[in-house]
Amino acid sequence: MGMNNTPASDRIHIGFFGRRNAGKSSVLNAVTGQDLAVVSDVKGTTTDPVYKAMELLPLGPVMMIDTPGIDDEGQLGSLRVRKSYQVLNKTDVAVLVMDVCHGPASEDYALLEKIGEKQIPCVAVCNKADLDGISGQRPEGIPDSVPVLSVSAHTGQGIAALKECLAQLGRTQENSRKIVGDLLSPSDLAVLVVPIDKAAPKGRLILPQQQTIRDILEADAVSVVVRENGLKDTLASLEKKPRMVITDSQVFAKVSADTPEDILLTSFSILFARYKGSLEPMVQGVRALDSIRKGDRILISEGCTHHRQCEDIGTVKLPKWIREYTGTEPEFVFTSGTEFPDELAGYHLIVHCGGCMLNEREMKYRMKCAQDQGIPMTNYGITIAYIHGILRRSVEPFPEIAALLDGSREG
Repeated sequence: MGMNNTPASDRIHIGFFGRRNAGKSSVLNAVTGQDLAVVSDVKGTTTDPVYKAMELLPLGPVMMIDTPGIDDEGQLGSLRVRKSYQVLNKTDVAVLVMDVCHGPASEDYALLEKIGEKQIPCVAVCNKADLDGISGQRPEGIPDSVPVLSVSAHTGQGIAALKECLAQLGRTQENSRKIVGDLLSPSDLAVLVVPIDKAAPKGRLILPQQQTIRDILEADAVSVVVRENGLKDTLASLEKKPRMVITDSQVFAKVSADTPEDILLTSFSILFARYKGSLEPMVQGVRALDSIRKGDRILISEGCTHHRQCEDIGTVKLPKWIREYTGTEPEFVFTSGTEFPDELAGYHLIVHCGGCMLNEREMKYRMKCAQDQGIPMTNYGITIAYIHGILRRSVEPFPEIAALLDGSREG
């Protein structure tokens, strides 16, 4: 991702749902003014969710998602329906498309119920409103909280109103939180410790580092970027004391040793846990490490997929550090990308990545799954800081979070 592109995780995710041949793809194409989705009279043309990042005025950067029909049939069809429902976990605004000639069916009502449970803003769209003899009346059974619009993907009727509705619903979902900018004053200095990550393509910084630099700039503060082996000399050479040092979790121990106690220290991973709204439960969840026993199952989950290096943090370094800390041999299970288990029973702990590739709603969904099933969940950076005995120091920028560590081995 370039520095000038809005990350997918920070875009409003707009999902288009409905039965086969209701016109989901046609309505999506009409809204965007582009042929983003394949359109056909054949039922079930869309077999997998299709994602497209774009600018949608007047809302701004969005992620448009076309989904398989929620009435698909057969064993393969049921898998497609499941994929459509999984898209809800990352959807900020839902568009339920119905064929006005047939009205809502049981599948539409079931989806609306699930949308309501997840508290996702939604608009119901009655497509093919250009056909003769169509009344345009509000279908029965649609909740009063859901606006209903009559549109025609064929003629463009009602599409402008739909775009305005999406903009209104989308604005209420925008994340107003800062990654680090609210902790800095203009002209403050933040030192970022960035090891050269083998998993990142040559010439690029990884996404959390890019986003943090942008957030510092927006706060009118100053960022200094160094590798871990240059931190000590850099701090000694600066005429102005930095407000804070932000580090990649993999070098937490070294950076902590090289950073004076009067300079705040934290990590990208901890900042992103706060940014996604899950820092508090993740700090509480890491204490489950103290009760790990031989054979206990630990799920290590990443939100993205990348080529595994020989010293991969998720599959190699973290298991090694956890074994050393607990003095025992847990069983590790690994997932990546969109694969996050619905059933978490049997796991003693979930250790998640920073979630930079997942939007806030999906991270909160994963956290809620864990909480509902009573499984503690934390993330890479919090785990590494806890294992190395520096978690309290790493959350000092957030006093209310530091207080949660009283009584633990970090207390």
